[in-house]
Amino acid sequence: MIAPRDHAAWLQGDAAVCRTLPARLGAPRRIVLLGPPGIGKGTQAGLLSAALGACALATSEIIHGLFPPPALNRRLPADTLLELIRARSHCLTCPAGFILDGFPRTVAHAEALDHLLQNNDCSLDAVILYELPVSLIVLRLLGRRVCPTCQKTYHVKARPPRITGYCDDCQTMLTQQREDRLDAMRLMQGTHPSHSPRLLGYYQSRGLLVKISAHGTTEEIFMRTIDTFKMTRSGDHYAAR
Repeated sequence: MIAPRDHAAWLQGDAAVCRTLPARLGAPRRIVLLGPPGIGKGTQAGLLSAALGACALATSEIIHGLFPPPALNRRLPADTLLELIRARSHCLTCPAGFILDGFPRTVAHAEALDHLLQNNDCSLDAVILYELPVSLIVLRLLGRRVCPTCQKTYHVKARPPRITGYCDDCQTMLTQQREDRLDAMRLMQGTHPSHSPRLLGYYQSRGLLVKISAHGTTEEIFMRTIDTFKMTRSGDHYAAR
C-alpha cells in the first residue's frame, strides 16, 4: 500500500516540498498519459502510481487550485501551462518517477519536457495513448458527476454513489461540470484538440508511443496497461514489448 501524498510540491510549485515522500517500489518510471477527457486517464494514473511507486501528477490539480470556478478555464494558453510545469521541474525529476496527465499538449511542450529531463539525466519511459470510440467517450462524459467539495468523481451508471446525487464521503450534492458537456460537444463535432497528430508523431518517431484500448472495466484497462508496459532498455530509451 502506497502512503497518501500531499502533493505540496506539485500543487504549490517553486520551493514547496512534499511532507510525504513517494515510496519507490523499483526503478523509477516516467510516463506520460494521453487521450481525450472522459477516457479514464486520471483513474489509470492513480492505479499506475500505486503499482509503480511513482507520483501521479495531473495538470488539472494545478489549474483547479489556481483558477477555481467560475473562473476555471482548463484550456490555458500553451505558454502559461508550460511555465506552470517549469515551476514544478523538481517533481518531474523526483527519484520516484512520475505519471504525468495533461501535459504535454503540443510538440513544443514535448520538446521542453525532453530538455528538462535530459538536463537532469532522465528520460521518458513511455507515452501511453488510451483509445476509445468517440460515441463511448461522450457517454462517459455526459454521465460523469463530481463532488464540488472533495473532487471525487462518479458516473451515473458505471460508478454511481451509494445515495443518488450525493457524494459518499462528504454528502455534498454532486454536479455535472460544464466542461464535460462542452468536451462532449467538441468530440461529437470533431473539434476537440485532445491530441494532435504532430504530437503523436513526435513520440511515435522516438519509439515511446504505446496505444491501449480503453474498452472495459477500470481493472481490465489497468491490467491491459500493465501487460503492455513491459519495458526493455533499448539504447537511451525504453520500448514496449
